[in-house]
Amino acid sequence: MLAIAAAGVAVWRWDITDDVFRLSGAARGLAMPPEAVLTGAGLLARVHPGDRRMVGRALQGAAAAGARTDIEFRTLADAGGPGLRMSGCGGADGAGRPQARGILIDAAHRHTPEQADSRLAAIVATSDDAIVAKTPDGIVTDWNRGAEMIFGYAASEIIGTPIEILLPPDLAHEESEILDRLGRGEQIEHFETRRRRKDGQVIDVSLTVSPLWDRAGRLIGASKIARDITAQKRATMVLAEREAHLQSVLDTVPDAMIVIDPRGLMQSFSTTAERLFGYRQDEVSGRPFGMLMPSPFRQQHDDRLARYLASGQRDIIAIGRLAVGLRKDGSTFPMELSVGEVRSAQRQFFTGFVRDLTERQQNQRRLQDLQAELIHVSRFTALGEMASTLAHELNQPLSAVANYLNGARRLLAGGDSAGIPMASEAMERAAKQALRAGQIIRHLREFVSHSDSEQRLEPVAKLVEEASALALVGAKEIGVSVAIEFDPAAEFVFADRIQVQQVLLNLIRNAVESMQETEIRHLVISSRQIDPGTVQLSVADTGGGIRPEIAGQLFQPFVTTKRLGMGVGLSISRTIVEAHGGRLWAEPNPGGGAIFRLTLKARLAEQETGAQEAGDQEAGDAA
Repeated sequence: MLAIAAAGVAVWRWDITDDVFRLSGAARGLAMPPEAVLTGAGLLARVHPGDRRMVGRALQGAAAAGARTDIEFRTLADAGGPGLRMSGCGGADGAGRPQARGILIDAAHRHTPEQADSRLAAIVATSDDAIVAKTPDGIVTDWNRGAEMIFGYAASEIIGTPIEILLPPDLAHEESEILDRLGRGEQIEHFETRRRRKDGQVIDVSLTVSPLWDRAGRLIGASKIARDITAQKRATMVLAEREAHLQSVLDTVPDAMIVIDPRGLMQSFSTTAERLFGYRQDEVSGRPFGMLMPSPFRQQHDDRLARYLASGQRDIIAIGRLAVGLRKDGSTFPMELSVGEVRSAQRQFFTGFVRDLTERQQNQRRLQDLQAELIHVSRFTALGEMASTLAHELNQPLSAVANYLNGARRLLAGGDSAGIPMASEAMERAAKQALRAGQIIRHLREFVSHSDSEQRLEPVAKLVEEASALALVGAKEIGVSVAIEFDPAAEFVFADRIQVQQVLLNLIRNAVESMQETEIRHLVISSRQIDPGTVQLSVADTGGGIRPEIAGQLFQPFVTTKRLGMGVGLSISRTIVEAHGGRLWAEPNPGGGAIFRLTLKARLAEQETGAQEAGDQEAGDAA
């Protein structure tokens, strides 16, 4: 305050409600009254009569909150010219009551008018903003370098010209509206509109317009500052378009997007997230993300986030993981959650993308059902192709049964006791042939059964022997010799018995058919343990082999070497083997023909108990 007083500056404050005008002690040296407190009217009484109207208007303007005033006036003791400059603005005190405050400057401590004018002219001339002065009827009187750059007119071209030359046709009314507002003492600040350059281009500008008053309080013109905001508006528009496009993407993308902060509290909730979880944005904003998952997934998510914040290890959050979502109505659904990190300045966020897996899992289950149905139907197809052979194979034991029983009947009908032992033997042989036919039928029934797929420990020998018994029907009649070689180490495999036997039947039948036109007809079925966890089964024939042109597509659907084949057997077989975690492939037999090999999982250590139970069950069946 001492420095202010020494500089010839007094401080004033006008409490508008009480009409109390307070002056600092420095006012006594500024030709003002010695009283420290007076009314607004008392202040005006000390002002030169020629300037009272102007000072009164300035004080009324300062009464508005945020309004500014800056005038020069004479006091009663300073009739020769302006002696004081009053600057200030309106506002409120600590209790919220309106007041205005500012400073009074002694003319003795100001620059000379020439210095002030020179300094102001330099500021105006170098400003990049357009600074324009005009008369009350809109005639341009001043035009700085910034105005030349923004609007394209030189000062010599536009001074003395109506300001309307800058108005686009659709805004011609604006100038009169601006002048009307200035006439009411209003100041126009940051008014965004459009103006036309000399080259015809319409640009966006921000205007600040202030009225100019003479000492008698008459409006003598207006000063205007115009800033070109075209680039700014264009950038704002581009940003708005990008935001709208991003919002459109977020509203239509099938994945829900949720933004959370490091505390796990949700900050953003996309439209898809609202549809998926049933919550509105305002219902979840600021609440923990864990509310969207049931236990224990909620705790697992919180733990992952805490571990990432502590270690910064990206793979803790970046890898998509399966979880369960919890809707507002309490229902749950399978979901896939992927989390990404976003850093902006000093802020950190995490963006979670949630995908509903309900439909995918339903499709997978449907696909598995269809695949199982196809596998089942393919077994009927295989039996259809074997129909005549199976009929012949069944006809033999049934014919034998009939012959043996007819013979026994004739022996018994003769009444000779010597024929009883022969009749008994004939009936015993008939019984064996009936058992043989029943065994073939049992294999057929098991093969075409439509049981649910279930993988369990199965003895390798039993798998191969049961499949061979059915697949080799009629092989002896065409001269096929068969060798079955078991590796004692390959004792058990983890498999669905019916499905694996279907694969073996298909491979064995193909091998038998491929040898019908060759001189050497030798079939070898073997097992081998290739590592502690894998057993390999092989079917080797001495047929015509695989033609090179179809070797690469042998396992594709509808590719066949048979004249009447459908070409789905090997494709289905490979599907079955791969579903068991194994592999099916073909290779040339060094002795001529082809070898088909497949791998299955062998018995694991934790399956020893199951293997023992399977062995005990097999022994019980045999007993």
